[in-house]
Amino acid sequence: MSLVSEVWRILGEMSPYLLFGFFAAGILSQFLSAETVERHLGGAGWRPVVKAALWGVPMPLCSCSVIPVAASLRRRGAGRQALAAFLLSTPQTGVDSVLVTYALLGPFLAIFRPIAAFVTGIVGGLIMRTDNAKRPPVEAGETCPECSHAGEMGRGRLGGLRMALRYGFLTLPADMGLELLIGLLVAGLITAIVPDDFFVGHMGSAILPMLMMIAVGIPIYVCATASVPIAAALIIKGLSPGAAFVFLMTGPATNAAALAAFRNILGWRGMFIFILTVAGMALFWGIVLDCLLSGYELVPAGGAGVMLPAFVRNLSAVILLMVLGHALLRRNRVLHHESAAHQ
Repeated sequence: MSLVSEVWRILGEMSPYLLFGFFAAGILSQFLSAETVERHLGGAGWRPVVKAALWGVPMPLCSCSVIPVAASLRRRGAGRQALAAFLLSTPQTGVDSVLVTYALLGPFLAIFRPIAAFVTGIVGGLIMRTDNAKRPPVEAGETCPECSHAGEMGRGRLGGLRMALRYGFLTLPADMGLELLIGLLVAGLITAIVPDDFFVGHMGSAILPMLMMIAVGIPIYVCATASVPIAAALIIKGLSPGAAFVFLMTGPATNAAALAAFRNILGWRGMFIFILTVAGMALFWGIVLDCLLSGYELVPAGGAGVMLPAFVRNLSAVILLMVLGHALLRRNRVLHHESAAHQ
């Protein structure tokens, strides 16, 4: 009962903002199509790097679904520096995850997170300038089977509002729905089972927890939105906000399944630069955040939601579950039909 109560509470806190985030992401997909991005990322110098990092921040793409878009950019002449900046800033955050961060972790982290993603993208892109090895164009099909929405980023303006709603409330929930539900369950388990101040008592509040979050976050697959309730639960149990933020960065930024595609796009050296940039910048931002919040108690899961009436949170939770359930069922039917056709 404690687990169910915690999962429902977290779901109620984040669902109004996530539903609005789905709508905003759908509208945004009509303006930030892959073709639009590609026109701005060619050439050398720092300008394409800054543009790539800036364009990547609001786009709701995970570390797998960003790969086909990056591969398309590569084939159309985007520089390696711009690609690295785009691959770094895009999966860390998005318009939907920023709103969920606001709901569960408060306005400060909702602002801090996209700024960190933007700066990290610029740093990674400028560092990648040292990697001048020539690479042939790569294929766009290198992605994880769970991701399906990346290809729709280039078809935005054809369908107008209908296409935006389809993307925001069908395609995007289908891609992140299962992972989001798992993240909610994990967050509920942490909150219900793990003793209070567990992380302080076992790991302290120095750099060690941040290093552990880097080791956990880099290989696993978790999207920017699903990582938020897990981070909120970890903070409740005594993990420092800086260490939790390290997980918010490393978890969405990369995963073991995507590393092979990163290697094809950036090269071996570029892939290692990418991983080191993610780890180094996550550690840097974690330390900065703990310094900024020194003496201030961050209270997750409720800072924004308490302003909303209970019936709004409960109704939004029901609607979100219906949206996720419909999207997941539809995706399963599509996958089943595709599998039957191949057989």
